[in-house]
Amino acid sequence: MRFALLFLFFFQVTFPMVSQKPDRPNVLVIIFDDAGLDMGAYGSTYVRTPGFDAIAEEGILFNRAYTPNAKCAPSRASIITGRNSWQLDAAANHVIYFPPKFKTYQEVLLEHGYVTGHTGKGYAPAVTKTAYGDDREVVGPAYNELKLVPPTSSISTNDYSANFKAFLEAAPKDRPWSFWVGSLEPHRGYEYGSGKRLGGKTEDMIKNFPPYWPDNEVTRNDLLDYAFEIETMDAHIQKIMEALKDAGELENTLVIVTSDHGMPFPRVKGDQYENANHVPMAILWKEKTKVGGRKVDDYVSFIDLAPTILEAAGVDWRSSGMHPSPGKSLMPLITSEKSGQLDPDRDFVLVGKERHDTGRPNDVGYPIRGIHKDNFLYVRNYEIDRWPKGNPETGYLNTDGSPTKTEILNLRRRGDAHYWKMNFGKRVAEELYDIEKDPFCIDNLAADLAFAAKKEALKAEMESQLRDQGDLRMMGYGPIYEQAPFVNGRNFYSDFMAGKRPKAGWVNDGDFEPYLLDGDGNELRPVPIEGGY
Repeated sequence: MRFALLFLFFFQVTFPMVSQKPDRPNVLVIIFDDAGLDMGAYGSTYVRTPGFDAIAEEGILFNRAYTPNAKCAPSRASIITGRNSWQLDAAANHVIYFPPKFKTYQEVLLEHGYVTGHTGKGYAPAVTKTAYGDDREVVGPAYNELKLVPPTSSISTNDYSANFKAFLEAAPKDRPWSFWVGSLEPHRGYEYGSGKRLGGKTEDMIKNFPPYWPDNEVTRNDLLDYAFEIETMDAHIQKIMEALKDAGELENTLVIVTSDHGMPFPRVKGDQYENANHVPMAILWKEKTKVGGRKVDDYVSFIDLAPTILEAAGVDWRSSGMHPSPGKSLMPLITSEKSGQLDPDRDFVLVGKERHDTGRPNDVGYPIRGIHKDNFLYVRNYEIDRWPKGNPETGYLNTDGSPTKTEILNLRRRGDAHYWKMNFGKRVAEELYDIEKDPFCIDNLAADLAFAAKKEALKAEMESQLRDQGDLRMMGYGPIYEQAPFVNGRNFYSDFMAGKRPKAGWVNDGDFEPYLLDGDGNELRPVPIEGGY
């Protein structure tokens, strides 16, 4: 905190020549960590979010907002750069060294007279350095000094709202500011039973239970604990908005609230299905959103946020030093007075992934590309001989450890592989889902002749767009993405098989399979680990 205050003083003294533009808006981005569309504004029956809902009611609720990549670091990279993950070199991946050549919207705003900062989780997990090896604050200086006593041991001690208020009080009054609030909730782990014990929730509150998990007391309580953590962060949103109002800054602040991707459960986080990439998003700029309570059905992507912010701030993208963005500013949607589909050209979004967590031989990933259009999702899996969620013997490391994950793994070990196949089994090359009829992406229509024309049309459009964006995967050079080194966790698979027992703190010890499995979950033979399992 003291460093940040000194930074603000230094900024005022060093950059007095920046022209004053009191009409330029402040920018406030609030990001949940691993929250799906589980907000009251979207009709959740078991999560109460009055903070998020109020922003949607006064501003705009986006019904089709998507992240290009459903994992923390590559998703956040798209937000701060305005580029899809396959356009970001090493930053297509998770836990990497962020390429110095890509500027972020926060760095640009700083250059144009804004005061910047963040609290909680910024762009992470990754290492951000300049080309000269110096530390780089891609979302601004940290304000993390103020703490609180959390309601459970799994919830962060960061007092997000108090730290934002401290920034607000310290920021020069004659300059606009841009602040990033990155919660650590509802990222795992959870304190089991907290949703019932502290949140007053019951299992029967969950009305639309995902059919790809076993429906029982354990999995429902896991969801209730997740809900409680969302509500904990939502309480901070209410305090943040109150602080804005008290400071007289609410009218001229562009507020964007979203989540980096879907919930930290099997078949969601780290995947590319509907619930993985479809994110909550509400935007409020009271000076511009003259008609509140609007619901927009246009497909929008995280790559649209940086162009929106720079346009709102009066900064020309072409002279900003940012790399070209395939995204489009949301300002026409923000300033409109209509609901529904507003821009006929916003009729699709692209999604995909390269390498997320470690745990496969040679540190490779599970490359996917997909397109959402016309309420359909087309998915192309490029390396179907690999395990989509990571190798079983190394704990399926691209799925966080959880009671739900444990339930699914134990069912397979007892002879019932039904849920295991949907969550962890190997996949076919092409998948096609009718999202309107099948939002959980259970019925793959890719081999159905009745949908052959639809599949081919989506595939052709996806590949055409990806080629235009310079996707190396479309040019036959996809393995280049996998050559970017991990910050940590390198050679996890080879070390594990050599008996070195590397640690993976985000999964449970029981997630590691003692037998090699085939794609349907049948046990083949014991895992051949040097020195014994």
